Amino acid sequence: MPTFNTKMKSAEIRQKFLSFFEAKGHTIVRSSSLVPANDPTLMLTNAGMVQFKDVFLGLDKRPYTRATSVQRCVRAGGKHNDLENVGYTARHHTFFEMLGNFSFGDYFKRDAIHYAWELLTTVYKLPADKLWATVYYEDDEAYDIWANEIGLPKERIVRIGDNKGARYASDNFWQMADTGPCGPCSEIFYDHGPDVAGGPPGSPDEDGDRYIEIWNLVFMQFNRDEQGNMTPLPSPCVDTGMGLERLAAVLQHVHSNYEIDLFQNLIKAAARETGTTDLTNNSLKVIADHIRATSFMIVDGLIPGSDGHGYVLRRIIRRALRHGYKLGQTKPFFYKLVEDLVKEMGAAYPELVEAAGYVQRVLRHEEERFGETLDNGMKILESALTDSSTVLNGETAFTLYDTYGFPLDLTADICRERNMTVDEAGFDVAMEKQRATARASGKFKMAAALEYHGEKTQFVGYERLEEVGTVVAIYRDGTPVDKIETGQNGVIVLDTTPFYAESGGQVGDVGTLVGNGVRFDVEDTQKIQADVAGHHGKLVNGTITIGDKLDGRVNMEMRAQTMRNHSVTHLMHKALRQVLGSHVAQRGSLVDPEKTRFDFSHNAPITDDEIRQVEEIVNREIVANNPTETHQMSFDEAIAHGATALFGEKYGDVVRVLDIGFSCELCGGTHVSRTGDIGFFKVVSEGGVAAGIRRIEAVTGLVAMQWVQDMARKVGEAASALKTQPDELVNRIVQVQDHIKGLDRELSTLKAKFASSQGDDLADKATDIKGVKVLAAMIEGADVSGLRSTMDKLKDKLKTAAIVLAAVNDGKVSLIAGVTSDMTSKLKASELVNHVAKQVGGKGGGRPDMAAAGGTDPSGLDGALNSVGGWVQERLG
Repeated sequence: MPTFNTKMKSAEIRQKFLSFFEAKGHTIVRSSSLVPANDPTLMLTNAGMVQFKDVFLGLDKRPYTRATSVQRCVRAGGKHNDLENVGYTARHHTFFEMLGNFSFGDYFKRDAIHYAWELLTTVYKLPADKLWATVYYEDDEAYDIWANEIGLPKERIVRIGDNKGARYASDNFWQMADTGPCGPCSEIFYDHGPDVAGGPPGSPDEDGDRYIEIWNLVFMQFNRDEQGNMTPLPSPCVDTGMGLERLAAVLQHVHSNYEIDLFQNLIKAAARETGTTDLTNNSLKVIADHIRATSFMIVDGLIPGSDGHGYVLRRIIRRALRHGYKLGQTKPFFYKLVEDLVKEMGAAYPELVEAAGYVQRVLRHEEERFGETLDNGMKILESALTDSSTVLNGETAFTLYDTYGFPLDLTADICRERNMTVDEAGFDVAMEKQRATARASGKFKMAAALEYHGEKTQFVGYERLEEVGTVVAIYRDGTPVDKIETGQNGVIVLDTTPFYAESGGQVGDVGTLVGNGVRFDVEDTQKIQADVAGHHGKLVNGTITIGDKLDGRVNMEMRAQTMRNHSVTHLMHKALRQVLGSHVAQRGSLVDPEKTRFDFSHNAPITDDEIRQVEEIVNREIVANNPTETHQMSFDEAIAHGATALFGEKYGDVVRVLDIGFSCELCGGTHVSRTGDIGFFKVVSEGGVAAGIRRIEAVTGLVAMQWVQDMARKVGEAASALKTQPDELVNRIVQVQDHIKGLDRELSTLKAKFASSQGDDLADKATDIKGVKVLAAMIEGADVSGLRSTMDKLKDKLKTAAIVLAAVNDGKVSLIAGVTSDMTSKLKASELVNHVAKQVGGKGGGRPDMAAAGGTDPSGLDGALNSVGGWVQERLG
């Protein structure tokens, strides 16, 4: 074990890292969301560099060239899936914090290595003789820096070669994707000492636990093309990552990450809630890890669901609950650990503190939902695991998934504890089209964007709707061209534009580009890069060539309608939080000239009264006619100002804050100058779109007025049809409904009398089978009530009997079976009715003396009724 004396707490480790690199000229960048913004290629943020991906790819620029961050990460799906190992190893987690420093074309290998060494040995005071380094075997530059400048003994610098059958296919050669930026990396290892098994990196027994990687320095040096050719990057970059938990284990003199302060307190909390006294129990480690992952996933806007991100979250929650069940806790407990997590990590992540109550509600709801089936599912699984086979069949695994909500990897986790495996192929076959997984490739892939290498577009559309710009790029069918001609479709990029490119839920502007005999109809405006707008449309007249100057004219009416709908979305969001609670948060939106569609977190339908309250609050803000104000400031300043950041949006370090009425949010969209410009607000629909997600659609201005007028017209037409006044319409509808109910009752009485009269005649048609009167008959025009009434009379009249009565209404078969009480020991009405129902496409059940069923195939009814005598004969022997 180490001889150094420091036992630094996790919070201090985190802060010292950021402070060190800030002193070296790095900008501290906050952790981004666990859900990568605007990036469909990655399920969850799994590394510190994810939020800088576009910077490394050259698609985005930041106001700084050096950055440092502590990024929260989750690895629980796709390529980076550590879920099955959590609780069984010393260093696997679903959630972890990645310490990182980054250079975007600024410093390179020398400074990166020197910074790492200084931080580890001077700030964290790790003994130099405990540190090893690896380099890519061709990277002489990095090797020389370690050996000749840092002074690391050469026997502790390991060259790692290609071990995957091809050049650059090495653990020490990093690539963002199959093509694009890539380069060698240098990993730093800590030696836990000879009392721990394992050899140094690169040795045959390197997988032991003695030498633990704590930091990886990635040097993005080349660009790889589709042929595999490596071209030096004009601005090499640095991307580093060091797991906070691993470093804390070293600095706190423990071997397992689960022994550090962060985890020990959570493990004790898990033990408290499960009544466990053995703090080394692996199930406690699982629960402690999973409360971190699930809580932060919910903080970042996720809700447990049946697919995608929601399914990943559900898998982790249910795995934690199963381990609680394994410890004997069958009541909801997991959600109670949120308070303990806030004590550990709330200071570093204020958003966790703010959302704690909501996180608890979501977790408790999921616990209660799964708890209803967990016990039954476990009984089925326990029964299956007593089989002598070493493989659980796929059918059972699917039943557990489909009926009891057991994710496949949860079943596999349980099986592994019994040294069994799951027949996953059989599971896949059984699941067929119902299969819902949360797998993602985990690889970065270039977005299907147009190839553009020019300057970013200057957007002037906040101030004016007409502006002259120079054509800097033209595309046809996705390919750059020098010009387009009349009748051709294309994409035009201008150096300056008043057109808003679709972003933040607001659709792109439409309009025209005109100039010197040219007219290009802009049908949509989309970003082709972070700050580059593409005008999509058709050239109606003339020819457009690169370098031409065109007058961009936004359709003013469409922009005005869109602005009204966008501005009211902010007011509605605030009003919903006031009426429903602070847990309400945006989960998606679409703003166009016709409407605003707003998705938000809420676990119940919104009542009519709540909708009226929201409408009143928003319309009061509109009538107040307050001015709209925008401000540019840093993200941290914006949050301190009271601004709300929206789920799924990607924010830079300088953000645009919108103050409109009583709402304050981060938003880059276009808005009205005063709330009164919105005119009028009306909710037109509300409903659920996913578990815990509701959707409201609303209209404003003239569209809202037209909607109200249309509804008034329909109310008038309905009142006229019912021969009353609009203000008496509700009373008139109630009167009509009461009248209809009375007629229904009269009809039912008449049907019962008619069926009963038919029943009197039917008694004479019963046949005697071994002393039992058997009757199977159709009664025309009878409903279920009539069948039951007739059945009672026939049983009284026939004394010892087995009877089946049927009726057909609207193509559906109704069946009643009755057996007199003296025969129920030999004949069961429930079995008899099922015998008949199966022949008419149905099933049913009930008591031994009376049972009902339905069917969908009247064509089989005659044969089914004729079979009753034979069925009774067989049962009576």
